Amino acid sequence: MHMKKHVGRFVALKRHLGCRYETEERLLLAWADNAMALGEDFVRAETMIRFASNTPSPGRARKRLRQLRQFALWLHSEDDRHEIPHIDALGRAKVQRRTPLLLGEAEVKRLMEAALRLPPAGSITPHTLYCVIGLMAVTGLRRSEVCGLRFSDITPDGLVIRETKFRKSRLVPLHPNSCDALAAYLEIRRQLGGSSDALFVLSNGKPLNKGTLTKMFVKLARSTGLRGGPGEPGVRLHDLRHRFSVTSLEQAIATDPDQVSRHMLALSTYLGHSCVTSTYWYLEATPTLLKHIACETENARAQRMRP
Repeated sequence: MHMKKHVGRFVALKRHLGCRYETEERLLLAWADNAMALGEDFVRAETMIRFASNTPSPGRARKRLRQLRQFALWLHSEDDRHEIPHIDALGRAKVQRRTPLLLGEAEVKRLMEAALRLPPAGSITPHTLYCVIGLMAVTGLRRSEVCGLRFSDITPDGLVIRETKFRKSRLVPLHPNSCDALAAYLEIRRQLGGSSDALFVLSNGKPLNKGTLTKMFVKLARSTGLRGGPGEPGVRLHDLRHRFSVTSLEQAIATDPDQVSRHMLALSTYLGHSCVTSTYWYLEATPTLLKHIACETENARAQRMRP
């Protein structure tokens, strides 16, 4: 079978399972062109490794090989003439989770106030960044989800987040205070934002995109002293999602400490995770959570010691 047809079948399977598989598809098609140019009808591990390593970044090369290797494994299960490159052929990657910075309410407020001072003065841009930062802090939305919002996604029950990371849509309920803040932004948006259907736009009338949002957030973080210069550590935009996850669980435990599992499931659904284990990635050992763990451990020990 034509190698590109194999790629097409594999991509179709991945998308049927809920993956977007766009960047990966481009990589596989480029590899297929390379393999066909070499006259290879079956996956050759050496060729796949060489193709994956054709990038200046060792980390990027390892990532490319992992993606290509998934395809090789799938084809090998059908026909063992397809070779599978060794998983560590380009070195073993060290995955280290970066510790997030959990901002307090005062620090989030500083960022939002700094956003209102962004240029151009009198345009929609400062109000857009002000609202976006506040919304991400109280909902934990991904940056792509915020940038993808449209007017039609605002409902009386909350925000409809469409076709997200795992091609799933979900409803994100909002607190009344958040609804009021969003309504205030909408008034300004209708006056200054132009005719685009996008909810969050900039002074040029174009929708806010992920890259621009990240760059503007970094600028704000540096201006408020929450981040150092280039190459120096500091708060990231994605830390707002971590902050929401931790504070939500802390508040839930404070009101209903006996239902942690139920809280975790609700939080996972709210964040748009396909599996509750993904939600644990966003949690940190804060004093509140550690105190709860200590109390639960002590209670369990006391129960075991009862006659």
